[in-house]
Amino acid sequence: MGRAFAEHDREGQRLRCGGRHHHQEEHPVSARPSWAGTRLSALTATLRWKAAFFIVVMCCFLATALGVLVHVVVGVQSEANARDAALGVLDDTVKAYIAGEPLARDAAVDPADLPAALRDMARRGERGTQLGRHKGRPTMWAVAPADGKALAIRQDYSERAAALRGLDRALIGSAGLAIALTLSAGLYTASGLTRRLRRTAQVARRISTGDLDARVDDPRGLRPVYAQDEAAAVATALDAMATSLQAKLHSEQRFTADVAHELRTPLTGLQMAAELLPPGRPTEMVQERVQAMRRLAEDLLEISRLDAEVERADLDVHQLGPLSEQAIRATGLSVEVRVARDARVETDRRRFERVLGNLVANAHKHGCPPVIVSVDGPVVTVRDHGDGYPDELLAQGPQRFRSRLGNGKRKGHGLGLTIALGQARVLGTTLRFSNAPEGGAVAELTVPPQPGP
Repeated sequence: MGRAFAEHDREGQRLRCGGRHHHQEEHPVSARPSWAGTRLSALTATLRWKAAFFIVVMCCFLATALGVLVHVVVGVQSEANARDAALGVLDDTVKAYIAGEPLARDAAVDPADLPAALRDMARRGERGTQLGRHKGRPTMWAVAPADGKALAIRQDYSERAAALRGLDRALIGSAGLAIALTLSAGLYTASGLTRRLRRTAQVARRISTGDLDARVDDPRGLRPVYAQDEAAAVATALDAMATSLQAKLHSEQRFTADVAHELRTPLTGLQMAAELLPPGRPTEMVQERVQAMRRLAEDLLEISRLDAEVERADLDVHQLGPLSEQAIRATGLSVEVRVARDARVETDRRRFERVLGNLVANAHKHGCPPVIVSVDGPVVTVRDHGDGYPDELLAQGPQRFRSRLGNGKRKGHGLGLTIALGQARVLGTTLRFSNAPEGGAVAELTVPPQPGP
C-alpha cells in the first residue's frame, strides 16, 4: 500500500538531483573459507598456541639431539668393550690352538658364516674384530691368522644390543615426559599472560563502544611493589588513556550543555525583538535565522543529555504501521509509506517519532525523491534516491558538525543523524546505515517487538 502526505514542489529538487546516474559494478565472487579453516586459523593465531608450538619444537629438538648423542656414546663404548673382550678370548684361543689343545665351543677355523672382510684379514696375517651376526643373533667376531687359515671366535652381543635398545626406550620415554611437563608449565605461564592480554583487549573494545568507565585494573599495575611486565604496562597505559579520554569528553559535554543553555536566554530575547520588527523580507530573514539558532541550541541540549546517558525511554506497546504514518505526517514532508507487514512493538512514541522524523528530514535534505518509508514487521526502512551516504559515515557512523558539501556549500551540521542514533540507543533499537546497490541512502531501524505474555 502507498500513501503520500503534504505534497511539496519536487521540480526544484529534481533539477538539483538530475543528471546523476548510478551504475552497479559487478565484482567477482570470491570463495569464502570454510568454518573449520577459519576456526583453525583463529586458534593458530593466538599467542598461547604459538608458545605451545615453540615449546614442543624446541623440546623435540633438544630431546632428539640429546638422545642421539647418548645413544652414539653408549653404543660406541659398548662396542669397544665387546671388542676388547673378544680379543682377550682370541688370545687364549690362539695359545690353545698352538699348544694343540681342543678349541672352545665358540671358536673354529674358517667357520662358514665368518664375515668375508675378517677372512681376508686373517689370510693377510692380520688380526681384527667386526660386529656381525651368527644364526640371526648379533655377534662380535674376532679373527687371527693360523697356518694360512682364519682362526675365529665369536661372542654373543645380544645382551649388549638389548641393553642399548632399553636405553633408547628410556630416552624416548623420559623425553616424552619432559616435553609434557615443560609444555604444561609453559602453557600455564603463557595462559596467565594471554588471559591478561585478552582482558585488556576486552576493556579496549568496551571503551571503543562508549563504556568509558571500563578499566583493566591489572594488579601488577596497581601495586608498585610488583615488577611490571609488558602486559601490565599495556594495561596501565590503557587505563590512563581511558581516564584522560573520559575527563576530556565530560569536559566537552559540560561545555556543550552550558553553551546551549546560555544561548537560550539571548535567543528568546532575539525572537521577541524580531516579532516587534515591521513586516517585510528583512524581518522574515531575521526570524528564520533566530529559529535556526534556537533549533541548533535545542539539538545541542538534546545531544548533551544523550551523551550524559540520563535519557530514559517511556515504553509502551504500539502498532508500528500507524505509528510510522503518524510520525511522517508530523514532518510535513512528501513521503511514500509502504506497510508490507505490520507488527506490535514496544517503544517510546515521542522518541520514535523523533528518530523517524530526523531520518526522513535527512533523506529530503541530502537525497533525492522519491523518499520511501517501508514497514516490514519490526523493521522500518527509510530510503531516498540520491547519492547515498558518504563513505566516512558508513565507516564511522554519524559525526556531529561534519556533513558533506552540496552545491559548493556545507549542508547541515550533522546533528540530525547523531540525535537519531542516540535516541535509537535509548529505545533499545538498532539503526543501520547503508547504500542501495542501484543508488540511494538506506536507513534501517529495527524496533523490539512486543514481549510475549
